[in-house]
Amino acid sequence: MEIDKVCILGGSGFVGRHIVGRLCEHGREVRVPTRNLDRARHLLVFPTVALEQANIHQPGELERQFEGMDAVINLVGILHERKRGDFERAHVELPGKVIEACRAAGVKRLLHMSALGASIDGLSRYQRSKGEGEALALAAHGTDLAVTVFRPSVIFGPEDSFLNLFARLLQWAPAFPLGSPDAKLQPVWVGDVARAYADSLDNPATFGQRYDLCGPAVYTLRQLVEFVAKIRGLERRIIPLSDEMSSLQASLLGLLPVKMLTHDNYLTLKTDAVCACPFPPVFGIEPAALEAEAPRYLAETARPRLRKFID
Repeated sequence: MEIDKVCILGGSGFVGRHIVGRLCEHGREVRVPTRNLDRARHLLVFPTVALEQANIHQPGELERQFEGMDAVINLVGILHERKRGDFERAHVELPGKVIEACRAAGVKRLLHMSALGASIDGLSRYQRSKGEGEALALAAHGTDLAVTVFRPSVIFGPEDSFLNLFARLLQWAPAFPLGSPDAKLQPVWVGDVARAYADSLDNPATFGQRYDLCGPAVYTLRQLVEFVAKIRGLERRIIPLSDEMSSLQASLLGLLPVKMLTHDNYLTLKTDAVCACPFPPVFGIEPAALEAEAPRYLAETARPRLRKFID
């Protein structure tokens, strides 16, 4: 299967921009539909990228975007709902529409972004909706559409909304009450995720497969927050909350206009986001360590003395 032209849904986001860059490095043409062209202009540094202003939820729009494409990558996902039903719309309804549009447009290859812990029996609505979308994608694999599903743990990188969020919060909080401090995570470097996507596109060994993606080490959430504080040169008192207080904190924060944490996130964290196996050997990747990559971007606004030490 020859893959020259790829349409990426969610291509202007954190993970998307790294996958776009990886594909362009290999000379592939990439189409990125977006509602807001200004927010996606950072992708124009890549010479083989075409931005298309589009609302992918509008009838017929996906088929129009997929015309002439050899493959589609669906990265669309949300961590918080603005209103009830947003998870189902993004994680279940859209994947179903993507599959239909791929077949209508004659696209033969689909890569789908799920999440570690996704399950139709999950504790959170996020996990259940992701599980439903994943099941739809895998069920669509066949002679007319080759599908691969990826299930990463939390992804870290320069533009992430995970470690960077803690860095911003710690900057202003001398004492930091931390919910779900014992939740286990196995963060994976965004560059490794992007490489796995790019390398799987035309590799028949990955067709019909589902891959869990994790970094080399498991951490508790408390260890990760302490790591961020250390890199930023901040002496902070981390106050671990009980399960009851973690639930209450998440519920209260979920009432704020800007969502940092919700009760559904709290339920998601009750399932450890760790891999039961090494990074899939089919990709030949030795996953990057958090300690090797994260300091390069977390320390950018730290004290000059600390930046000098890391460099």
